[in-house]
Amino acid sequence: MLRRRARRVQQDDDPLDAAQERRVRAVLALGGVPQADLPDGVQQVRLRLLEREAKGYEAPRDVSAWAAVVASNLAMDWHRAKKRQERLGERLASLRQHEHPSGEDTSVLSLAVAQGLDELPDQQRQVLVLRFFADLPVRSIAQELGVPEGTVKSRLHTAVRALRARLHEDEVV
Repeated sequence: MLRRRARRVQQDDDPLDAAQERRVRAVLALGGVPQADLPDGVQQVRLRLLEREAKGYEAPRDVSAWAAVVASNLAMDWHRAKKRQERLGERLASLRQHEHPSGEDTSVLSLAVAQGLDELPDQQRQVLVLRFFADLPVRSIAQELGVPEGTVKSRLHTAVRALRARLHEDEVV
């Protein structure tokens, strides 16, 4: 009986709700973390939030934005530790298994976007993923990364331009 009660308390005390967990998973996946490692990444975000609380720090104003930035940083760390080409193959294989087939054009576009993201510098990829895939506003990204809004806008502009050029170069769009 005590174990059941303890489990219930642990589940109720989860620092991430379901929507925040989905966003964290998406940011990790788009940052290049393989499907098999996503649960570990989500747990790392939870752990960092709990550690922050245990140290007596004030809770983040926007837990969802904070969690997305932490997930993005974890993805960058993972990215630096592994060979980029191996991860690209694993990610594309897992996406094909989980998505509905939608034609050759979509597959070509997905592959081109994934390769384009891989070629971006870490900081540009990070703001691009946070802005367009995690759907965070520029202000939140700037606050969470500790950089001016203009820096975020500049990185976004440069990243989008480079990704667009890559897609045109590959004759995808």
